[in-house]
Amino acid sequence: MSTLEFDKKFEVLTDSLNAFAYNLTKNTEDARDLYQETAIRAITNRDKFRPDTNFKAWIFTIMKNIFINNYRKKVKSNTIIDSTDNLYFINSGSSMIENDANRNILMAELNAMIDALEDNIRVPFVMHYEGYKYQEIADEFNLPLGTVKSRIFFARKALKDKIKESYGGFSLVRSLSA
Repeated sequence: MSTLEFDKKFEVLTDSLNAFAYNLTKNTEDARDLYQETAIRAITNRDKFRPDTNFKAWIFTIMKNIFINNYRKKVKSNTIIDSTDNLYFINSGSSMIENDANRNILMAELNAMIDALEDNIRVPFVMHYEGYKYQEIADEFNLPLGTVKSRIFFARKALKDKIKESYGGFSLVRSLSA
């Protein structure tokens, strides 16, 4: 294929190549760069194009491969490999360490409140909290399903009342759990 034929075929595909480049990059400037790099690569490798093959597919494949290679380079350059020992907080976003003391104290108090409940409502409540379904709890204790649901409801109500007594409302509990 002569240089003139090659240039004419490439010129015919210019609009399609620009659209494909924009479709890949989703950015006008990046699409122009991709188109230019494709044109340069196609012209420099014109001798590798075999006549009687699909010219459009050859050009689009060049563009797609350039895009993929650039994408991989970009991803690789954004990856930071920290091979140092964990002696320093090199990559930490902040130097503040969260203290869980308040949460731990609150959980200990809540566990004490749960332990203080009567066994007939505490055990179904704890089982439900641990993930058992109502029916599984009912089967375990040979109780009707409604009874299990009622006992869990009464346990929740008793815990709410104890929390209200201890903290004077839910605002403190909500702010500590958030």
